[in-house]
Amino acid sequence: MARPLRVEFEGAAYHVTARGNERRAIFRDDTDRKRFVQTLGEAAERFGLAVHAYCLMPNHYHLLLATPRANLSRAVGWLQTTCAVRHNRRHDRCGHLVQGRFKAHLIDADAYARRLVRYVHLNPVRPRDRRKPVPADRREPFEAYAWSSHRAYAGTAARGEAPQWLCTEWLSYWGEGSGRIKGARQAYAADLAACFGQPIDSPLADLRGGLVLGGDALWQRARDLIAGTVRSGRRRSDEELKWARTMGQEETRRRLTHLLADEPDSRIRTWARVTIGGERLTDLARGLGYSDGSGILRVCQRLEAAAKESRDLRRRMDAIREEMSIVKS
Repeated sequence: MARPLRVEFEGAAYHVTARGNERRAIFRDDTDRKRFVQTLGEAAERFGLAVHAYCLMPNHYHLLLATPRANLSRAVGWLQTTCAVRHNRRHDRCGHLVQGRFKAHLIDADAYARRLVRYVHLNPVRPRDRRKPVPADRREPFEAYAWSSHRAYAGTAARGEAPQWLCTEWLSYWGEGSGRIKGARQAYAADLAACFGQPIDSPLADLRGGLVLGGDALWQRARDLIAGTVRSGRRRSDEELKWARTMGQEETRRRLTHLLADEPDSRIRTWARVTIGGERLTDLARGLGYSDGSGILRVCQRLEAAAKESRDLRRRMDAIREEMSIVKS
């Protein structure tokens, strides 16, 4: 199995998640959950992690972390190994506890902290179909759920419930100033309460290259750090090469979308997305209301045939090719 890419630097923030091996439960009871939270606290102290939020689900977990020491792989690797050993010892089993290696999305906290904290904390009540609203009648179970950092943020945790190592400084995104903690908690609680009865978009839909949640500056920093592995003389792994290709495709599609924004002919837009943007026929068909990719293929074929007879059509298509070739070079 290819090793997932890790972009690590001092002060980086991440959304980390892992799922149980074969999608099985990794928490069988509250004792398992308590041990995970305790072990997470040990990891925070041992590796200097700032744990901003967490949520435990039956067969997966979510963490929002920052790494002042640029040691994400060591820290989460230790956490998962230690949890597996303790879990196996308690339940008299052997083997992996989680499926593969953990996922880590590099995030720009200023842009995504609020959405990510909301997304992580709502996990216990969000429907499987993300297009559906969060059920209004799930509000009470949500407020009672003890295995996330929600109650620490809302200020409703029982005495001794909120871990001392939990870092709630991201409450500042709901209210500024150290003297306004009460107002920030109230604003946070109101924000989460407003989520019930409406669908909540996943911030992970904004991932760039499957790795980065952030703007151009963070995106470019991730690209530079990965590109640095080549300059250092180390051969790129298959996963790095795959990510580099994906990164290039996403940049091409982003620029193409901008270029086509004022193009009135839907045929040209479809043709460009297929022939220049490299989008799959089946994916494009679903988005444009076709039953399958053959409809998209016919649009492209008919447009190219029409361009042989129309100088204006051919000129517009050539202009898009030329503009995108300049971008790629």
